[in-house]
Amino acid sequence: MLKIQPERLFSIQHEADFQALALTIFQYQANHIPVYQQYLNALKIDPAKIQSIQEIPFLPIEFFKNNSICSDPTHIEITFSSSGTTGNETSKHPVNDLQIYKQSYRKAFEHFYGPLQDYCILALLPSYLERSGSSLIYMCEDIIEQTKQNGSGFYLNEFAQIKHIIQENSSHKKIMLIGVTYALLDFAEQMPFKMEHTIVMETGGMKGRRKELIRDELHAQLKQGFGVDTIHSEYGMTELLSQGYSKGNGLYNCPPWMRILTRDTEDALSIQPMGKTGGINVIDLANINSCSFIATQDLGRVHNDGSFEVIGRFDHSDIRGCNLMVL
Repeated sequence: MLKIQPERLFSIQHEADFQALALTIFQYQANHIPVYQQYLNALKIDPAKIQSIQEIPFLPIEFFKNNSICSDPTHIEITFSSSGTTGNETSKHPVNDLQIYKQSYRKAFEHFYGPLQDYCILALLPSYLERSGSSLIYMCEDIIEQTKQNGSGFYLNEFAQIKHIIQENSSHKKIMLIGVTYALLDFAEQMPFKMEHTIVMETGGMKGRRKELIRDELHAQLKQGFGVDTIHSEYGMTELLSQGYSKGNGLYNCPPWMRILTRDTEDALSIQPMGKTGGINVIDLANINSCSFIATQDLGRVHNDGSFEVIGRFDHSDIRGCNLMVL
C-alpha cells in the first residue's frame, strides 16, 4: 500500500500541491493496481511519460464490476458494493484503509458545513438499510455517532417522528435531513410542513420506486413540501472515497483533494476545456489504494471556479457511449 501521510492528503491548499500528489499517486497506481496497469498497457501508455493530470488516462468505472481494484488484496478491511438494479452486476470497491475513508467524509462535511457536533442528523435511507455493503450507510452511521446529539439516527417511514424532532429542535439546533430521493418525495407528499433551520439533502435514487424526475422538477416538489429555499445534494458513488456537495441550484463543489474534469464523448482520452459538456472524470486522491482516476457514466460540465454540474448520464455506456438519458 502507498503510505502517504493523511495530513498531506487532507491539507491541500494550492494547485501545485494537488498536481504533485496526483502524479505521485498515479505513478504508484500505474505500477501496483493490476487492472489499471493492464488498461494502461492496452492503451500503450507509458506512465513515466505522464507529466500532468490532463494526460492521465481515467479508468472506466465499469471495471469495478468484474475486478478487484486495490493495491493489497491480502489486507482488505471492508468491501463496499453498489445497489444495482435487478439483473445488473454491482460494483465492488475493496478498501484497504478505512481510516482514510473516515477522514475523507468527516473533513469534507466540515469543510462545507462546519463541525459535525453542531448538527442533529436525520437519515431517511430505507432502501440502503435493506442491504449490506453500502458506503453511504457506513458514512451516515459514523457521522450520526460523531454528532452526539439526541435524535440523530436512521429512520424508515417514521415521518411523524422526524417532523416532531425537527419542530422540537430546530429553534436551537442545526438540523440536517439526509434522504434517498424517493423517500424524501414520499415524506413531502404525505406530511408537508415548513422546516425551520433545516438543511434537506438528497442523495439521489428512485431505486425503481417512483418515476424518474429531472432535477429542477424534483427540487421544486421538495422545496414546496418542506418549505425550504434550497435543496442540497451529495455527489458520491461506491467507487469513490470522497463526495462533492451542492448547496442548491445543481452546482457542486469538491473538497480540496477531489477534482472533476470532463472528457470528450467521442474521444475518451481527450480532456475538455472548462465550460464544455462531456463525460465526468473524477480525481479522488483519497482512493490511494484503489484507483484515483475514474471515468464515470455521468455527463456534466465544469465551471471556471471549479464547481460542476451533472446534467445527464450515458445510457448503457461503454467508454464512448453517446446515448444520453436526462436526469
